[in-house]
Amino acid sequence: MGRFRLDEIDHQILDMLIENTRTPFTDIAKKLDISAGTVHVRVRKMEESGIIKGSTLTIDYEKLGYTFVAYVGVFLEKNHQTQFVLERLANIPYVTVAHITTGKYNIFCKIRAKDTKHAKEIIYMIDDIQGVARTESMISLEETINDKKRLMRTVFKEL
Repeated sequence: MGRFRLDEIDHQILDMLIENTRTPFTDIAKKLDISAGTVHVRVRKMEESGIIKGSTLTIDYEKLGYTFVAYVGVFLEKNHQTQFVLERLANIPYVTVAHITTGKYNIFCKIRAKDTKHAKEIIYMIDDIQGVARTESMISLEETINDKKRLMRTVFKEL
């Protein structure tokens, strides 16, 4: 299958949906001076091609009491244990992101916790997984860049 071609209208639709995935197609259509049916068809084509994969809801975890963010590098005893460890990490709800990586760590995770005591408990849960040799943690002091639109605009320019 060839690469799906996006035009400027597609770019603008994606731009608005990244800003707010719940934007009604009628609102997008009005802003772009096209029909809501056109928006619907274009979004459906982008979904079918795999450019759009579902939609997400952004939760403000701080308002829910989960103000502590840390990154945990996981060292494995043996590389072949990666999938087993990932399956166990997936059972810890406070592990919100996990990447298989090259370099220093075998797996790199992001965790969310209520406070340092809770983070320590989560890190101990990770340490207790069979196959984990040790972990190394870094505390996030503040998230300063989290902008999906910057990359999207660069990708559009390159197309």
